[in-house]
Amino acid sequence: MKAIYDVGSKIWKTKGEEQEVAKKEFIECFKVLEAELGDKHYFGGSNLGYVDVVLIPLYSWFHAYEQCGNFSIEAECPKIVTWAKRCMWKESVSKSLPDQEKVYGFVLQMRKRFGIE
Repeated sequence: MKAIYDVGSKIWKTKGEEQEVAKKEFIECFKVLEAELGDKHYFGGSNLGYVDVVLIPLYSWFHAYEQCGNFSIEAECPKIVTWAKRCMWKESVSKSLPDQEKVYGFVLQMRKRFGIE
């Protein structure tokens, strides 16, 4: 999880070649996760499991990653986005995660603070 977080943060904290490398690594990580997910609804099978609980908070950051990195996670990893949306159907998940637009607003503020924008 930390590796995915670190790579994801490089997408919004960097520009140019460093950002391109981060995007590639991010997609590679999620491709591995897609393979592990397979045809299951959740990583835990028919119910949310440990991996689901650990990974789903990243979904709030997807919009920021896409906007800052100029790519589509859904186009690259459609099973992960479908999985995340399925997780969001659970009220306990949807009520506990921050709104993607608010996360993106925070990221824009941080990019300005770091002198990226």
